Amino acid sequence: MSTQEQVQRLWRQADAVCFDVDSTVCTDEGIDELAEFCGVGPQVAAFTVKAMGGGLTFREALTQRLGIMQPTRQQVEKFIATHSPRLSPGIKELIKELKAKNKMVFLVSGGFRSIIAPVANELGIPQEHVFANRLLFNEDGSFAGFDTDELTSETGGKPKVVQLIKDKYSLKTLVFVGDGVTDMEACPPADAFIGYGGNVVRNKVKEESAWYITDFKQLTDELADTVEL
Repeated sequence: MSTQEQVQRLWRQADAVCFDVDSTVCTDEGIDELAEFCGVGPQVAAFTVKAMGGGLTFREALTQRLGIMQPTRQQVEKFIATHSPRLSPGIKELIKELKAKNKMVFLVSGGFRSIIAPVANELGIPQEHVFANRLLFNEDGSFAGFDTDELTSETGGKPKVVQLIKDKYSLKTLVFVGDGVTDMEACPPADAFIGYGGNVVRNKVKEESAWYITDFKQLTDELADTVEL
């Protein structure tokens, strides 16, 4: 089992960092926010809690939540236009520091690409570094499901994304940062996991993370102490 010092060392040495998005990079849960916008917030939130508790597979929970919501293309576009990304305090500064040290940054989420795209843009993260689910619509804009070919649409998808990233970019050390159990499960193949509780504290993550933080400044400060050789 990793110790905090080992994780901190790997964090400083990392070639790349993967961040979860909902309740990590952003303060809210995108699916719940979209459901609220579509007028079915409470029903969908109940499924989110159930999914987090392990009562359903991720794909089952996603299918059932979207089945309740039935979001149209027009609704999603209006939601994006009227909801600016709610970034967690300190994340902009952290990503700026990561870039300054030439570390690659990726967003890996069970949420939706269309909603995460503005987040990536605001943080200066290339869209090809975003791994998330893709909503599908019929020609008339009505809801048609989601792309099941996306790795993030299935249980155990995040570890597969991490392995894909490591292989594609020939990365030696990759660290995953997130608030949830599915994020923690991305290590391995991630070389280290850092639990984040700045928005929501999930007890299992807090108890089982070798390094658990509640403020992104902790990560920025750790990087700032690193001397480039």
